[in-house]
Amino acid sequence: MKISRSTALLILAFFCVYVFWGSTFLWNKMAVTELPPFFLASIRFLSAGTIIFAMARLLRLSLAITTKQLLNCVLAGFLFLAYGNGVFVWALKWVDTGFASLLASLQPLIILIMMRLIQRKKLQWKSMIGVVLGFVGMYLLVSQNDIIAKEGMVLGITMILSCLIAWCSGSLFVAKADLPKNFFVATAYQMLAAGAILVIASLAFNEPWKSPLYWQSDTQIALICLILFGSIAAFTSFNYLLKHVSPEKVATSSLINPLIAILLGWYFLEEELSIQTGLAALLMLTGVYFINSRKRYPEDRVVKKPI
Repeated sequence: MKISRSTALLILAFFCVYVFWGSTFLWNKMAVTELPPFFLASIRFLSAGTIIFAMARLLRLSLAITTKQLLNCVLAGFLFLAYGNGVFVWALKWVDTGFASLLASLQPLIILIMMRLIQRKKLQWKSMIGVVLGFVGMYLLVSQNDIIAKEGMVLGITMILSCLIAWCSGSLFVAKADLPKNFFVATAYQMLAAGAILVIASLAFNEPWKSPLYWQSDTQIALICLILFGSIAAFTSFNYLLKHVSPEKVATSSLINPLIAILLGWYFLEEELSIQTGLAALLMLTGVYFINSRKRYPEDRVVKKPI
């Protein structure tokens, strides 16, 4: 059976946001142990945005942007990357990668509640079951005492939850906002805007800057992976999905990402992986199935824009 181009792009995009973003927890943890968080995030997004712009020029894509589109890109860049990611990376100084990824799995619940309160969308029973299963799975993971009994965890958890609210707000905003028609170009503008905001934040917090020539090899590798895979591949795919599927379906990445993050954290950072963790992972995967298998209504469709 031949797969259409649009179907292949959707499969590839979901792979990027599921696997690559699940890996960013590990890469960020590796880098933030040496580099200050806002400095790290600013380099990541300025580099990625510049590379995407260069690729867009090679592909002869139009970089034209209206004032309204530029302002929308700045707002989206702030919600997704400057705050949603920059503060999240800062919290990883105290929170383990597996625990942080589990908190991120609350995203589908936040998306559904915001869609109900702001857009008056009807909540279907499959969506609610999926979110409940995901939440129960997360509870089983975080209820392990040896995970939460660490210094700085309360502050880290609070900041991560605020990042989730910012990210979900950005998801709903971008789904309807006037942005450059090409999702590749829109991603570049968002990244450069976020990078500039993070530079200001880094200077405001008086973070020490250090030349990449003096970074440890693990930090250099982690940042390269964050730029190429976590930023360019995954975030471009994320923007593409927001224009082609419903926001809550895109949010299912937050249920897959923890599974990837937990396995990588266990293998590379020797973070705990128990039977209880495996049971929780099973519940979360089942939750993904319920959310993705819900019935679609015309009002749920996201307006598609040309690639």
